[in-house]
Amino acid sequence: MAIESTAESPQPLRVVVDATKGWVERLGSIWVAAQLIELNRRAGHRQYLTLRDPNEEVSVSVSTTATVLDAAGPIVEGSTVAALLKPTVWRSNSRLVYECLDIRLTGEGKLLATLEQRKRKLQAEGLFDPELKKRLPFLPKKIGLITGAKSAAERDVLQNVRLRWPGAVFAVRNTLVQGTEAVAQIVAALAELDADPDVEVIVIARGGGSLEDLLPFSDETLIRAAFAAQTPIVSAIGHEIDNPILDLVADLRASTPTDAAKRIVPDVAELARQHQEARQRVRGALLRLVERQRRWLADVRSRPVMRNPAAVIKVHAERLAELRNRARLEITHRQRLEAEWLSNRLSRLRTLSPQATLHRGYAVLVKGKASVTSVKQVAVGDELTAVVKDGGIALSVRSDDGEG
Repeated sequence: MAIESTAESPQPLRVVVDATKGWVERLGSIWVAAQLIELNRRAGHRQYLTLRDPNEEVSVSVSTTATVLDAAGPIVEGSTVAALLKPTVWRSNSRLVYECLDIRLTGEGKLLATLEQRKRKLQAEGLFDPELKKRLPFLPKKIGLITGAKSAAERDVLQNVRLRWPGAVFAVRNTLVQGTEAVAQIVAALAELDADPDVEVIVIARGGGSLEDLLPFSDETLIRAAFAAQTPIVSAIGHEIDNPILDLVADLRASTPTDAAKRIVPDVAELARQHQEARQRVRGALLRLVERQRRWLADVRSRPVMRNPAAVIKVHAERLAELRNRARLEITHRQRLEAEWLSNRLSRLRTLSPQATLHRGYAVLVKGKASVTSVKQVAVGDELTAVVKDGGIALSVRSDDGEG
């Protein structure tokens, strides 16, 4: 009911605010369809986001809790959601706020959340481990291809492979590539090709499409079948921006069917070009090596020793003769010095020798074997020998004139 008031009898502001708050909160909580256009995750309990009407330029700021957001799963900006909102008015400043009590993904957003949960589950089991990826053969004997019948993906793979390697052999299995029966057909074709010993690589290809169209290639049954296959698998689904779960379990992910063709066989024309370039590089390297050796040989031949080999011998012979002369002179000089030293020592020795005294006319008296140096050593009648320079003279003592 309307609140009566006049200029002379106005209502207090709190009355109007309380009335507004009551009218707004009478709406209660209500589910709304909207698009999440902004999400600001903050540390703490309260979280804030912005919702927009799917068809009109109408948006509201919403407050919620971290618990509500976490319960919604992997929610991101751009997701289509159903939100349980409760509008209210804060009495302190009369601000209109929307409290989000629950939020759930809908439409494509819900589908993306389901795929994300499946992806995390399979990843936790190790199905995407890079170490388990199998290497593709350089030139497969036979190529298995699973794709839609007469599809652009089939044409792109076949044409581009044969342009690169005309002798390529295919085993094509046409299946549904969307819809409820697609997974069963693709899994059956995969098992058949995997059992063929001649098939050395299997390509699963499909052109672009909506998220719903590509759902079979994220089906858990197909993912586990691809993981269990013994033959290397190439996933070529959609365009570059499409990322079905098959891309993660496949041994090689190609961005498009055309890219898959480029990845599974070598380009014969490119190989021929590379071969020719390699031959030219080898030939050029050999010619450069021969030229370097030719220049080295010419340099060696131009050296003086090669022009007159005897010149080196002559130089060494002259050096040897010079060394021999120097050695001979050194020996002669050393002999002369040693002879002079020996002569000097001999002269000194002769000067100190008793023989030199005898040569001067002196004699040495010897009694028996001892020399006589005093008269006290002899007596009358003793027989002595007088030793002179050229012999001895026998003497007899007749008298003793010495004292005592």
